[in-house]
Amino acid sequence: MAKVMILVFFLLWIDGGSGQDSPYRIHTLFSVECQNYFDWQTVGLMHSFKKAKQPGPITRLLSCTDEEKKNYKGMHLAPTMEVPSMSRHPKTGDWYPAINKPAGIVHWLKHSKDAENVDWVVILDADMIIRGPIIPWELGAEKGRPVAAYYGYLVGCDNILAQLHTKHPELCDKVGGLLAMHMDDLRALAPMWLSKTEEVREDRAHWATNITGDIYGQGWISEMYGYSFGAAEVGLQHKINDDLMIYPGYTPRPGVQPILLHYGLPFSVGNWSFTKLNHHEDDIVYDCDRLFPEPPYPREVKLMESDPNKRRGLFLSIECINTLNEGLLLQHAANGCAKPKWSKYLSFLKSKTFAELTRPKLLTSESIKTEAENEQQVIDDPEKPHPKIHTIFSTECTPYFDWQTVGLVHSFHLSGQPGNITRLLSCTEEDLKHYAGHDLAPTHYVPSMSRHPLTGDWYPAINKPAAVLHWLNHADIDAEFIVILDADMILRGPITPWEYKAARGRPVSTPYDYLIGCDNELAKLHTRYPDACDKVGGIIIMHIEDLRKFAMLWLHKTEEVRADKAHYATNFTGDIYNSGWISEMYGYSFGAAELQLQHIISRDILIYPGYIPEPGVKYRVFHYGLEFKVGNWSFDKANWRDTDMVNKCWAKFPDPPDPSTLDRTDNDILQRDRLSIECARKLNEALFLHHKKRKCPDASSLSNSNSDTAKEAISSRKFGKIDEGNVARSNIPIRHSQETSLPAMKDGLFGSLRIWVIVLWAVSGVGFIAVMLMVFLGHRSKGAKGKGYRNKRRSSYSGFLDTNGRERFLRGAESSL
Repeated sequence: MAKVMILVFFLLWIDGGSGQDSPYRIHTLFSVECQNYFDWQTVGLMHSFKKAKQPGPITRLLSCTDEEKKNYKGMHLAPTMEVPSMSRHPKTGDWYPAINKPAGIVHWLKHSKDAENVDWVVILDADMIIRGPIIPWELGAEKGRPVAAYYGYLVGCDNILAQLHTKHPELCDKVGGLLAMHMDDLRALAPMWLSKTEEVREDRAHWATNITGDIYGQGWISEMYGYSFGAAEVGLQHKINDDLMIYPGYTPRPGVQPILLHYGLPFSVGNWSFTKLNHHEDDIVYDCDRLFPEPPYPREVKLMESDPNKRRGLFLSIECINTLNEGLLLQHAANGCAKPKWSKYLSFLKSKTFAELTRPKLLTSESIKTEAENEQQVIDDPEKPHPKIHTIFSTECTPYFDWQTVGLVHSFHLSGQPGNITRLLSCTEEDLKHYAGHDLAPTHYVPSMSRHPLTGDWYPAINKPAAVLHWLNHADIDAEFIVILDADMILRGPITPWEYKAARGRPVSTPYDYLIGCDNELAKLHTRYPDACDKVGGIIIMHIEDLRKFAMLWLHKTEEVRADKAHYATNFTGDIYNSGWISEMYGYSFGAAELQLQHIISRDILIYPGYIPEPGVKYRVFHYGLEFKVGNWSFDKANWRDTDMVNKCWAKFPDPPDPSTLDRTDNDILQRDRLSIECARKLNEALFLHHKKRKCPDASSLSNSNSDTAKEAISSRKFGKIDEGNVARSNIPIRHSQETSLPAMKDGLFGSLRIWVIVLWAVSGVGFIAVMLMVFLGHRSKGAKGKGYRNKRRSSYSGFLDTNGRERFLRGAESSL
């Protein structure tokens, strides 16, 4: 008898373990409205909830008006608690449906009996697919320390927004999406979450993009800030994990198993794609036999991508849509639909293969380890302040770079970018005699290497690495991370190493896919580690110690590639002009490969005006290196190469169209044009404030057109009052050895600097000198000349090349190779 009892207890233990029984009670919540759009999302989430064996009950918080409920067909789709709709605020009349989420949770806490019997709560969005049990204490959640996903675009946690809306801005965490917290914490948080959402929503003066990170500037993410500010008010400090949840279309980190898919953004696999916004009015739940378009099969995906980790990302994408379709198939049967006709796809969804592929995923030890590492990198620790940052950009003594400088420096002051900014100004002694733009930015003066001092080669792009090296050797720098930009950029928000996870040995940059030399003989000739060559450029975030080791290599590799005329050909470099004009870019990639720096490559930092933005991405930088258009209006920076926009009072660029006149038929085109207009307006706004600071005559005393210029520049400003005194920091003491009184230093400086350049050249290495002497002896009469400036537009980021004043745009890879 005793043996039988032991066996029974053992079997009960086995059965309990297999079902993920919890020592504490868990309840899962999600908020929706009475719309077809949320119904098909509900079907997907509910199906995945059961498939993943998530412990405890789940409740749909359904916010509907009385009128909506009369025609609503989806009450049976999930265990539901009806919540009075607050889409239209009962007091203010403000239309803001997102407020229903905190309002629904407050209602549930007050009126649900389930809320009286819960220890832990998991809060999800409807547009999610659960892949495995979400168990708060296994994720590391504790009372007072909820677990959440990272939402880095909530820049308001770092600026005046947090200071205005919470007494503890230092506790503001950039989190959202997945929330797992103790019930006591939710009871304290929920009413504050709702009230802070209302508070931020009413604060229209601070809806601007540079304050909120909301690219639309309409306060749409007020609910997210309501959560972060409310949590700060009640003292919650989140454990932030960036690996538990992933957007389909993204590549998971090696060894990490995401347990939640959030399909809020468009994603694609080969020629197939899915965008949830395309199904906003879709009644697919009630339309028998209709599913979402079938994605490629797993065996087809294997043939598409050879990289195992990228292939794993594609598998996640098809798993997401297949799980949605499986849920719809089962829901149609529950609705009483006839059995669908056989098809290959339906057979696959019912197969053992699919069941095996989508069995519940358990949290891996690597995910737990990564969570601890991410917590170290991301969570704000009052005892360990963020590292200091310094931003630099390289220019020359020309009107062309001067107006770009005005635009960049103006946007720098509006963006919230931490630290100082320095212009690295490369000029000849003759240039400096006539140059009038010394006050445009805090400046470090660098001897020009446009004409190489030994070879006579004319190559202005070399000034960038030469200037960075000179600055490192001659300036007093106390920053830990350096952000390197181009002059033809406009900052829209801060670019920080802690947000993009830059670290020593791991710089951050943006993709330059056209640098095909990383994949061929060019890399093998110019670096010992061709496999470490990254196709990157544009924006660089690098640790100062890495930069000190790297800068000399950047310069030397630039000279080396520039001298390698035998490999200027398009099939080696991707440069259709065969001119070696992108040698500096390869100098960067090959120099970084020599040090085996592994870049974190982000596509979410930078956008070229004229390109369609990815939904939900909060781009931090405009790079206006290419022509862009809005209707009949267009802007091409190359057309303003010789125009003195800075010293001619009230000069400005042609005004772009008013956003209110844009065609709203295609949302992608609408968002593209809004960004283009924002970029152009920001340039004109910067010029207007510059002219005002220069004490130009009152605009009313000039022509009517100039008067209109001033007025329109004022009206285009979105960010409220700006302190004109801070537009340029030339009056602020800068601790740079050569950023003071230029005339006093001119006589002796450039002679010694030229000696420095020659000495630098002399230490280059015997083999390299031999190559350069051959080039010099063969071409001493004339250095290589860069070809005329030309613009050729491609339809993707990987198809253009802009070298900031030395534009070269590549044709499609198919035609050039």
